[in-house]
Amino acid sequence: MDILSITGVLVSVGAILLGNLLDGGEISSLLNGPALIIVFGGTLGATLLQFPLAIFIRSLEMFLWIFKPRKINFEAQIARIVSWSLLVRKKGLLALDDLIVSERDPFVQKGLQLLVDGNEAHIISDILELEMTAKENRDYQAARLYEAMGGYAPTIGILGAVMGLIHVMQNLDDPTLLGKGIATAFVATIYGVAAANLIFLPIANKLKAHIFAANQAREMLAVGIVAIARNENPKNIEFKLDGYLQTNHKK
Repeated sequence: MDILSITGVLVSVGAILLGNLLDGGEISSLLNGPALIIVFGGTLGATLLQFPLAIFIRSLEMFLWIFKPRKINFEAQIARIVSWSLLVRKKGLLALDDLIVSERDPFVQKGLQLLVDGNEAHIISDILELEMTAKENRDYQAARLYEAMGGYAPTIGILGAVMGLIHVMQNLDDPTLLGKGIATAFVATIYGVAAANLIFLPIANKLKAHIFAANQAREMLAVGIVAIARNENPKNIEFKLDGYLQTNHKK
């Protein structure tokens, strides 16, 4: 569980509610059904129009990363790659065949299979690089969906504000309806700005950080597998891959 994500949500929402209470306002004053429908419904509709179904579904899958990110142990990955290298040194490439069956990561399976099939290092590198690029691009598109929502929400909020003011202008002769229209106008603006800056944009940026880490892990695996194909010394492979620990702040 990502404690920072949970803390961030609690602190941001709590700060707004507490500030409102200290200023003499009530929480109920921030609750407005029409404004909620306008801002979040309009933002969702615009987002669905912009992105294809596959990207939308992927963004829903990745949403869980915000509170329960995938754990990537770079030290363990390096140790595993070095063990593959030592195994190949002792028993040859075919010794990796048994590992392919038990491997759960499709990317690792493909890399090991390319090794066992005796492909040259540059061919393995090209294939794995294409695989990494395709997956990274798909995940970044899913993260950009939340970024797009962060762009639409404030604008839809302003649209809700204008609609509220139109409602006010149409009911100038009935003072009992003025307060409701003005409330919708201002609350819609709050919803739009708050949703963008406290929800959608932070989610997009956090997902991008997770995508970067996941791609670094795949890149490290690819570099290690290519090094094995080149028959590099296991110790040199370990030294080479240690650089990824620096990138991911593990040392």
